[in-house]
Order: sequence, then C-alpha cells, then structure tokens
Amino acid sequence: MKLTARCALAAAGLVFACAASAQPASGTHTIRVLTPESALKATQAALVECRRLGYQVAVAVVDRSGLAQAMIRDRFAGAHTPETATNKAWTAVSFRTPTTDLARATQAGQPSSGIRQLPRFVGVGGGMPIEAGGSIVGGIGVSGAPTGDADDACAKAGIAAIKDEIEM
Repeated sequence: MKLTARCALAAAGLVFACAASAQPASGTHTIRVLTPESALKATQAALVECRRLGYQVAVAVVDRSGLAQAMIRDRFAGAHTPETATNKAWTAVSFRTPTTDLARATQAGQPSSGIRQLPRFVGVGGGMPIEAGGSIVGGIGVSGAPTGDADDACAKAGIAAIKDEIEM
C-alpha cells in the first residue's frame, strides 16, 4: 500500500472515530437535577406565601427520585407537618401528578383507590411536581394550611420563585 493510501485510510478512520465519539452513548441518559440552592429557595418562597396567607406550615422539596433535598417548618406548624410535606412531595414526584389530582383519582370506588394503601402516599392537596424543560426535576410539598387548595397555593409560589433558574 502506498503512503498516500495509508494516510487516506488513517484519515478516514480518524474521521469515523471522531464521528462515533460525538454521538451520545446509547446505554446512558443525561438528566437535570435541582441544586440545593434552588430547593432551599423554593421552600423559603412557599413558607413566605403561607405566612402571608396566615398559615404555619412545613415545606419540603425532594429531588426527582423522591429523596428529601430541603425542608423547613414554621415555628408553630404541627408536629406532623414535616413528614407530611415530605411525603406529599414524594407522592407528586413518584406519580408525576399533583396530589390534588391524585386525591380525586384515588377516592373510594375509583379504579386507582388502592394506591392510597401504599406507604408514603398522601392523597390530599399540597404536593406538586417541579418541571423544567419538559422533565420532572423534583417535587414540593406543603403541609399545615387548613385546606389542600391553600397548601397548593403556597407550593405554586415556591415553584414560581425558581422557575427562571430551572427553565431551559
């Protein structure tokens, strides 16, 4: 083989190798995750909104796997509220659905009513998935306001506080 043919063959191999390495690996997937700072900012914003409305609550943010990332409890919120807030956030992430929607879908007599028997499932308002760029990156849960709708309002304020930071 002549030197030029060897060089051309080597160059073609190099181009192929570069092209192959530029493609993403088919056995992995890249995900986005919340930073601890964003999780904390969301909890604080939800707490501020609940205080403004006159409620003492606990707020929790979990990552996309449902693991607790941040939690804050106002000084007079009930002893049950930290665990309930965390489980509301876990429920929203696990089922990829706001807990208010799950409360309706899992009522007695509904096809999904058995879900209420699962450990950690909380079927009342106050838990919401946190989405960015079409993907769930975490969840927020609020517990302690007098209704699920009031908990939802505070959770929405927490998400709104970080929306600009997490959107693509």
